[in-house]
Amino acid sequence: MTICAVVKGVGHYLPERIVPNSEFEATLDTSDEWIRSRSGIERRHFAAEGQTTSDLAAKAAVMALENAGLAANDIDAIVVATSTPDLTFPSVATMVQEKLGMTRGFGFDVQAVCAGFVFALSTANALIVSGQAKRVLVIGAETFSRILDWTDRSTCVLFGDGAGAVVLEAETGTGTTSDRGVLSADLNSDGRYKDILFVDGGVSTTGQSGKVRMQGNVLFRQAVEKLATTADTALEKIGLSGADVDWIVPHQANLRIIAATAARMNVPIERVVLTVQDHGNTSAASIPLALSVGVARGQIKPGDLLVVEAIGGGLAWGAVVLRW
Repeated sequence: MTICAVVKGVGHYLPERIVPNSEFEATLDTSDEWIRSRSGIERRHFAAEGQTTSDLAAKAAVMALENAGLAANDIDAIVVATSTPDLTFPSVATMVQEKLGMTRGFGFDVQAVCAGFVFALSTANALIVSGQAKRVLVIGAETFSRILDWTDRSTCVLFGDGAGAVVLEAETGTGTTSDRGVLSADLNSDGRYKDILFVDGGVSTTGQSGKVRMQGNVLFRQAVEKLATTADTALEKIGLSGADVDWIVPHQANLRIIAATAARMNVPIERVVLTVQDHGNTSAASIPLALSVGVARGQIKPGDLLVVEAIGGGLAWGAVVLRW
């Protein structure tokens, strides 16, 4: 018998303001057709003035807790994946802890940019499997609109704000791939690719947050190869392949990347949960957002085998295989 980290609840939150592609046409040399054809994005959400990453994260957490039938003080730990924290410190996780009224346990942040939720999910799984926590709230939350250069049409039209959350709980399993919960993970990074995607500021360099900079064409080529490879590796670790997968729930950055990765894995696009058209690239929030939406749509059902995979600045990339 083994300990498994099983998803017990899921939730998400999107800011009220919806920004269609057409809104960029007044200030940039771009169009709805240009943005859709290159990214698949049709609209995104932007946080309101004064609305912070921890605000979004807390709202997603409340929904996930309600979905799990749990209260905040039933949770042992909070792990938040974000690249856009409210403050340099303390962590967003501790701010969420306070907003939820959680007076026990511990919280911390994970920073792996768009791959952050995959890293956070793997970390939470390790906490549970090692016995350090029984229930962990895992959140991806971002306010990327705060670090966009509104004169750069190659980046500012791609990103959005939002948050998603899952509640993981320890359960006893059989040690086979029929168990519910996290089954395997594959994590990677390579700092040689830093200049492909980065923010040109920080505490110890400029003292300011900076703006997103990206080499889109180079990143596209790296993303497809690395995402397909990490997903296949995670599946191979437990003796499975793309043919066994019910749903790929990918980082929602670009529809062309998503489609190319699925094709490399021999998984039809009909078995991929897609939200990029409605949310844009919400970085670490995109996978938990897609999980929550996929459940709400009736796509993801108990017992389904899922692969979640993402790549972000660093470069950092990885995949997790789990049974819902």
